[in-house]
Amino acid sequence: MPDWGKQGVLTQAQAETMAKFLQQEPPAPPEMSLEQMKETWKVTIAPEMRPTEPQHSRDWEDFFAVTLRDSGEVAIIDGDTYEVVNTVKTGYAVHISRMSATGRYVYVIGRDGRASIIDLWLEKPEVVAEVKTCYDARSIEGSKYKGPEGDFSDKYAIVGCYWPPHFVILDGQTLEPFKIVSTRSYTYDTEEYHPEPRVAAIVASHYKPEWIVNVKETGQVWLVDYTDPIAPSIKMLEAERFLHDGGWDASRRYFLVAANQANKVAVVDAKEGKMAALVETDKIPHPGRGANWIDPEFGPVWSTAHLGDASLVAIGTDPEGHPDSAWKVVRNVPVLGGGSLFVKSHPNSPWIWVDHGLNPDEKVQRSVCVIAKADPTKTEKCWEVADYGRAVHFEYNREGTEVWVSVWGRADQPGKTGEIVVYDDKTLAEVARIPNLVTPTGKFNVYNTVHDVY
Repeated sequence: MPDWGKQGVLTQAQAETMAKFLQQEPPAPPEMSLEQMKETWKVTIAPEMRPTEPQHSRDWEDFFAVTLRDSGEVAIIDGDTYEVVNTVKTGYAVHISRMSATGRYVYVIGRDGRASIIDLWLEKPEVVAEVKTCYDARSIEGSKYKGPEGDFSDKYAIVGCYWPPHFVILDGQTLEPFKIVSTRSYTYDTEEYHPEPRVAAIVASHYKPEWIVNVKETGQVWLVDYTDPIAPSIKMLEAERFLHDGGWDASRRYFLVAANQANKVAVVDAKEGKMAALVETDKIPHPGRGANWIDPEFGPVWSTAHLGDASLVAIGTDPEGHPDSAWKVVRNVPVLGGGSLFVKSHPNSPWIWVDHGLNPDEKVQRSVCVIAKADPTKTEKCWEVADYGRAVHFEYNREGTEVWVSVWGRADQPGKTGEIVVYDDKTLAEVARIPNLVTPTGKFNVYNTVHDVY
């Protein structure tokens, strides 16, 4: 504590009272029941009242859903014209947006636990349903599987929560919550009970009617079968603690997720329903969804950068075609510094892009680098995206010809709240700037998100 007594700010009695207050056990935060969730549930346009075809002539599959973090909004931006089609009120500090299987709907989750569904077919895209399923959340996903077991496209949705520690299954059209599953469990390694294991990334399998749910503190990956969502079967895989975020390899069979504080990447085989590998990386891997590309020597790889080290690694992902490289770090490319939040590429791109948004150096914070796939031994070029803020997150347009980069400014600085810079991916020349956006962060192209192109 500061020396408030010596400074005369507090009397001796007041200082003792303050010390006793600080030593009290904090109260347990509140739980949330299904009844409480349903009290927050709103459907502004019922499914039967929604249009049966797009009510505009725009290419909605090339729309971008852009998180405006500090305003609690998502901007829907036209990828062809760079026009902000609408700015939609959502939960605060939206963590991710995910598209439904058809791409028509954008599922949005705020860190405040508020889930929203945006209909892109409306003349002006807008929230058509919302619900609060918890007080702190990071993940949302829809059901995507279509196969012998049935067509589950857009049928269900799932929200993963930090507090209370649970996930919630909802109706995919209305977001009506109907099933809560607690993640309170035992750590995979020491089998110690953990009272609040948080749900991190969730992805929908392309092989089965399953969600892959990452339970952070217990180090488990849960395969949740949603064929019968009232009585879901769950297979618990032992992976590594501190599971956070990740993405699919190019085949969409293997899900690679960073166990960031363990400095590992866990590899889940969605087809076989088992762990494929644990890969040692540098300090605190933070891939976002990662980047898939073809290494000239080692074949198909997936890349992550790191918060703790100035490096981008490539992990071999082709156990059949390149077995000697599979599930190993085959490249380690130096970048400007640590603090990297996201990497990104596209099958049509010659580059891997990397940011440094949490680096302590302000110049490095607003700089991005590209690594040439043809010569992945070094960074090809680095530059400052703006003269303020942080350069964070990349997203390609549908064709893979342009890259959008967020400049994350400050909501309290007029003229420097933020913008998006658009680059020609082939030449790296700046194409456009989309200004006057409030702290833009994650950007999710409809087509690329539906098809897991990264």
